[in-house]
Amino acid sequence: MVSIGERIAQLRKAKDWSQDQLAKEVESSRVMIGKYERGDNLPSIEVMVKIAKAFGVSVDFILGEGLNAAYDKEMVKRLDEVESLPDDEKKRIFDYMDLIIRDYKTKKNYK
Repeated sequence: MVSIGERIAQLRKAKDWSQDQLAKEVESSRVMIGKYERGDNLPSIEVMVKIAKAFGVSVDFILGEGLNAAYDKEMVKRLDEVESLPDDEKKRIFDYMDLIIRDYKTKKNYK
């Protein structure tokens, strides 16, 4: 399982931010960001919320806990929108998703 510090580091590197840039985004210091990433300290709840907002993910995602921990906010938003659709529209979306997943798996197996 990925630690909180590792997740923060992964998110930061994915945005191509330095520790200084993340520190400015969350009103912290580079030293504290380094401590979070190394696992020397854990961010407070307030800082955790700021970090999640800076990366556009949920706190659950950073913690690696909860029902939607593996999904970023955009994925959760889309899932919520799909959930509100009529059943026939959901079926169309799921059929299309199944085709894409099947094609991806087929390509992956033949590489």
